[in-house]
Amino acid sequence: MSILVDRDTRVIVQGITGSAGSFHAQQMIEYGTRIVGGVTPGRGGQRFEAAGPDGDSSGRVSVPVFDTVADAVRATEANATCIFVPPPGAPDAILEAFDAGLRLVVCITEGTPVMDMIKVRRVLDSLGGATGGPRVYLIGPNCPGVITPGACKIGIMPGPIHRPGNVGVVSRSGTLTYEAVGQLSSLGVGQSTCIGIGGDPVGGMDFVDVLALFQSDPSTRGVVLIGEIGGSAEERAARFIRDEMDKPVVAFIAGATAPPGKRMGHAGAIISGGKGTATEKMAALEDAGVHLAPTPGELASTMVKYLKT
Repeated sequence: MSILVDRDTRVIVQGITGSAGSFHAQQMIEYGTRIVGGVTPGRGGQRFEAAGPDGDSSGRVSVPVFDTVADAVRATEANATCIFVPPPGAPDAILEAFDAGLRLVVCITEGTPVMDMIKVRRVLDSLGGATGGPRVYLIGPNCPGVITPGACKIGIMPGPIHRPGNVGVVSRSGTLTYEAVGQLSSLGVGQSTCIGIGGDPVGGMDFVDVLALFQSDPSTRGVVLIGEIGGSAEERAARFIRDEMDKPVVAFIAGATAPPGKRMGHAGAIISGGKGTATEKMAALEDAGVHLAPTPGELASTMVKYLKT
């Protein structure tokens, strides 16, 4: 089993004819993801041609392109979307996906205006998207996406480093997600599902949303959580882990040496008013029974130490 995506997930790509959208649509198809359509306004009726799974040029895939998400969903019965739309248009692309009834929306776009995302968040909450079991799931923006190894990849993560297994991974950092996955796979530990939730101050799924799904998933036996300075997502995660989880959680918080008031990488990674420090987050997680990895290079070895067999 897994969470959010599996072999039956039917995906459309918003922005499929752009440079990023076309490149990553090809990568997703080669991984085995069921890309059933694309959306680019004004390009309806065209086709997106790609090599088949595993790069098989003899089994080429021809994907229809539509003018709107609603048209794509009606024609393909898609239930998920991956968004590669420039920042000014990304919020509207998310809202269009909501309107079309898609259950899973993955927005890769970086630099999405925060004020526009506040409006998107209000709509998501009205659809049942608040923490505690959303009916509609938004991952991102500014994220690498989600992957269930060997089954479905929606996003930009490098597929070959993943292997099927029973450790869930959730992270605010894309690069550290890949680091954790690479370490786990090298030790022979596979992953159930890996999710990069993104580092923007306003977005979709939070740590708690993902942890709740991992806790309910019988095939996930342990979780790696990667946080960073800024905000209070890790503190909320600590409370959930303490009160609701019985699976081992290993965590690492990036940004311990960041100077206060300076943004480090992500828009949400900033210490403000003395809050959101790595020290506070690590203390909250440790008090909740989370096992802290001393360094990024020890994420997998720490997980192996506490993984239930």
